[in-house]
Amino acid sequence: MKPSAPPSPIEVLSSAVHGKGVFATRHMAAGERVIEYAGERISMAEAIRRHPHDADQPDHTFYFHLDDGQVIDALYGGNDSKWINHSCRPNCVPDEVKGRIYMLTRRPVFKGEELTFDYGLFSDEPMTDALKARYACRCGATKCRGTMLSD
Repeated sequence: MKPSAPPSPIEVLSSAVHGKGVFATRHMAAGERVIEYAGERISMAEAIRRHPHDADQPDHTFYFHLDDGQVIDALYGGNDSKWINHSCRPNCVPDEVKGRIYMLTRRPVFKGEELTFDYGLFSDEPMTDALKARYACRCGATKCRGTMLSD
């Protein structure tokens, strides 16, 4: 008899931060690898060609930029990691290992807690109040910067 896989440490539920979110189904220690950010690996040129994923929400994508300039597009071949929301005070951090992205807990995470990481988005446009508002943050952290854009 084949042993059953351990239960998933996460589940996707409705989020108070934005749309869907990823929540812990059990306590997780600091430094624990939670999930790989999976999806189709594409060039930046292809990511730009595909943009936007949704014309009604043109600034919402499932892209993750890699150090080598490629992009993971979790809309295609992605998993539950694409639903991890942004926070200015995240409990997870992405870790790139040989071109693969893993979400690691940066502190203990408790059962039922929503998993988040700092998106640190960037734009070629000048940083203006209007641009910050397009990428408004709803994380609710005490020291929220008000935008998902990087400083």
